[in-house]
Amino acid sequence: MGATLGSTLLGFGREVVSAKYYGTQWQMDTFLAAAVVPTILFGVFNGALVSALVPTFSEYITHGNDDEGWRLANTVINGLFLVLAVCAVLGYFLAPWFVPVIAHGFPPPQMGVAIHMTRWLMPSIIAVSLSGVFTAILNSYHRFRSAALTGIAINIITIGTVLMLNHRLGIFALVLGTSLGLIAQMLVQLPAILLSGRYRFTLDIHHPGLHRIGAVLGPIVVGSAAGQTALFFDRYFASTLTPGYIAGMNYATKLVNFPQQIFAAAIATVIFPLLAAEFAKSNRAGVGQSVVVGLRLVNFIIIPAVCALIVLARPIVQTLFERGNFGPTATDLCAGLLPFAAVGLLALAANVVLTRVCFACNETNWAVVVSVIAVAINVVLSLAWLPTLGARGLLLANSLSQIFQAALLLTIVVRIVRGVDWMALVISVLKIGAASAVMVGALHWIQALGVQPAHTFVSRAWFLFGQIAIGALVFLAVARILEVEELPLVVRLILEKFAKNIPSAPENREAPIA
Repeated sequence: MGATLGSTLLGFGREVVSAKYYGTQWQMDTFLAAAVVPTILFGVFNGALVSALVPTFSEYITHGNDDEGWRLANTVINGLFLVLAVCAVLGYFLAPWFVPVIAHGFPPPQMGVAIHMTRWLMPSIIAVSLSGVFTAILNSYHRFRSAALTGIAINIITIGTVLMLNHRLGIFALVLGTSLGLIAQMLVQLPAILLSGRYRFTLDIHHPGLHRIGAVLGPIVVGSAAGQTALFFDRYFASTLTPGYIAGMNYATKLVNFPQQIFAAAIATVIFPLLAAEFAKSNRAGVGQSVVVGLRLVNFIIIPAVCALIVLARPIVQTLFERGNFGPTATDLCAGLLPFAAVGLLALAANVVLTRVCFACNETNWAVVVSVIAVAINVVLSLAWLPTLGARGLLLANSLSQIFQAALLLTIVVRIVRGVDWMALVISVLKIGAASAVMVGALHWIQALGVQPAHTFVSRAWFLFGQIAIGALVFLAVARILEVEELPLVVRLILEKFAKNIPSAPENREAPIA
């Protein structure tokens, strides 16, 4: 979680640098449209390969058959490299045909720039996909640090490239930095793979494990692709809006994803191999207990985060981004979009955990169906709201489709684990919601005082920090009064983690995310 926090903070640093140099100008819109293909592939392969490879590879490791497990892993690595190398070459030459589909609303000059940017990014799809395989292998050994550092690598490389080369390359400094960063996230995991001494240039297409992966990989790829398709439609529809809205939606989404990336993603990553192990032992009660603990902790973090993002939308955007080419107009645009993106954050975070539960328990088909249905709902709502609400309608459609997906996934999980402690979840939501409501009242009271910080970063940051600190203290105090069980649970898990400096013992399933 610490590495994820560092990665996310650096990710914000990357967005701050991008906002300063490129703001919400058409060049930034163009880059975001060009980055759709590698972004979708990153989501698909990192999600699908981890979900499909971890259970199969873990089974070989658990039964002491490491040689066969690594023969399977080497086959996947080498085969994927060869296939994607061909895809990268084809993508380079076919860019003039598929880029206009993504950004159909761009005028011809802007379309030409988008095609050029896409070609710069195509080689990175090889690294993006191999990074997903490396993550799956390391996760199977319960080694999460190298995988968690991938975000740090891409952000440092991207920021450094922009700072050094922006005066010469303009927006293409961001394109180059992104491409190099995607390669770096693969390289940062490569030493851990090579030091295992198990990598071989093996390509056993008849390996039984490969056929098992293939049997489940198809549905998982479809499900992951369905989830990433929302990004495609966002850029597709937003390309017809006034220049700047693609960039504005991107900044708002990055802000909303901040708590989800730090907490929900880290929880899901650590809990996934443990869920798979419990399911392999036919311990449905253990799986159900882990799910409830995970969702309760998601509630504890995300519900107050959603409230804070909505109430403090303008000061957050202003403090983080308003400088250089990101002026007051861009602040108004992003602050107006942020609440519509934040509405679905709780469902988005819950989906990360619930989807991992389905994959760990080999329940992929229904999870895929739910993802496809959610995308269909997203597209229908986007078409309905785009003419009247514009970018706000697109973000609201995303949020509502996430809520619908969470409801259906929870139904599937209940069937898998044969019972969920609903009372614990309901009490969790009610108590945390009450504490968050009091926090919102406190934040509104501060805003009603009419205090305005000076127009400097230090003054704005200090004032924003004060509001967040007061809101957090109010939330924690009320949570303490209401005896919110997640509060001592979080404290205990953190203290145990630092005291032992190791993950909880495999036998301890009370808090598998420790």
